[in-house]
Amino acid sequence: MQSRERVSARVEKPAFGPLWFTALIFMDMEPFGRDIWTISGDRVRMFGLLPFTTRMTVVRLESGGLWIHSPVLPTPERQDTVKALGPVEHLVAPNKIHSLGIQPWKRLCPAATVWVSPAFSQRHPDLPADAVLSNDVDAPWRSEIDLRVIDGHRVLDEVAFLHKPSGTLILTDVIQKHDAKADSWIWRRIKAMAGILGPDGGSPLDFKLSVRDRAAMRASFQAILAWNFDKLIIAHGSCLQAGAKQEVSRVLEWITKA
Repeated sequence: MQSRERVSARVEKPAFGPLWFTALIFMDMEPFGRDIWTISGDRVRMFGLLPFTTRMTVVRLESGGLWIHSPVLPTPERQDTVKALGPVEHLVAPNKIHSLGIQPWKRLCPAATVWVSPAFSQRHPDLPADAVLSNDVDAPWRSEIDLRVIDGHRVLDEVAFLHKPSGTLILTDVIQKHDAKADSWIWRRIKAMAGILGPDGGSPLDFKLSVRDRAAMRASFQAILAWNFDKLIIAHGSCLQAGAKQEVSRVLEWITKA
């Protein structure tokens, strides 16, 4: 497969996992710069109700190995696509919620190192975890991918990443921009009320209402905004190929300007 080729495949068959989600399997890979791609995952329903699109990010490191952020479930199509890009060396769980793909990919790639967010193993003691992410973690990919733990939240322990070569900020749940066309009117209404619908989406309302330490969170986001980036990849909704610094600054004004 050529590195800049876009591929897609859809399987019209529901896939059932844990009780809190169901999914429709499909796959869509898109290049996002040199040696960085996004691969769409299953459309899941949190708690069997609220629909979410999902996405993982694949980075090819200078070593030729792959760094996978928030891995989605590995269908045969996704496995073939990833295999064509290189060997999987690192699997990253960016917060304690995004756990579904970690164990399946680890089984397929037992030599891969699993990097997890600070509270991941507390919630998932039975899932593989080789190293815990922190602001000063010594990781072999650190010269290419920077990170910042987002402090100050009561529930979410998200870690943000910067792919330096492409100038891409990689986030998971702290910013969401769900596609309005993909949902029925009732879910569009709910997502609009939560502040996560369409281009004007941003930090979810429940995230804003669950801040424990505003000063700590403000410092985390200010450090992220100091990074050199112009692109944005998020797990849920529309990504940005340009103008991301300005948009992320706008979205985070609820905390950075408060």
